[in-house]
Amino acid sequence: MVSPELLRRYAFFGFLDDAQLKAVAMIFEELAVAPGDVILEPGQPAAALYFLITGSVELSYVIQDELNSSLRQEIYISDINPGEIFGISALIEPYQYTGLMRATSAGRVLKINAAALRALCEVDTRLAYGWMRQTAKAAMERLQATRIQLAAARA
Repeated sequence: MVSPELLRRYAFFGFLDDAQLKAVAMIFEELAVAPGDVILEPGQPAAALYFLITGSVELSYVIQDELNSSLRQEIYISDINPGEIFGISALIEPYQYTGLMRATSAGRVLKINAAALRALCEVDTRLAYGWMRQTAKAAMERLQATRIQLAAARA
């Protein structure tokens, strides 16, 4: 659990009323990350959503040969900045991470229990709408970053 007051500091959570803020704060856990820490990997079950408080996290896509796992390449896509969510696959079926997230500096993240958040969303449609709106916004930003990387690679 984290303090609802911590969440109030971030515009991301502005759509939550007091009761929702308290309910959501109950399913958050604050974690410290160090440079090089892998926070999530592609192909793993998406059991948590993350919110970056401090530090930096790098999003990369991994291309790996199915027959020879030693043939692996990480392709940088973008940085996650404080005040942004990541691991959004935790809210989108089939609930499996698609990117590699690695801390590039020391920092703090909030880890959000995805099953508990989805359960809250099932009973509170306003909460669900706010989370999905924020998640869609993050997804579109990541898609744009991916397009830029693709265009740069083809240039």
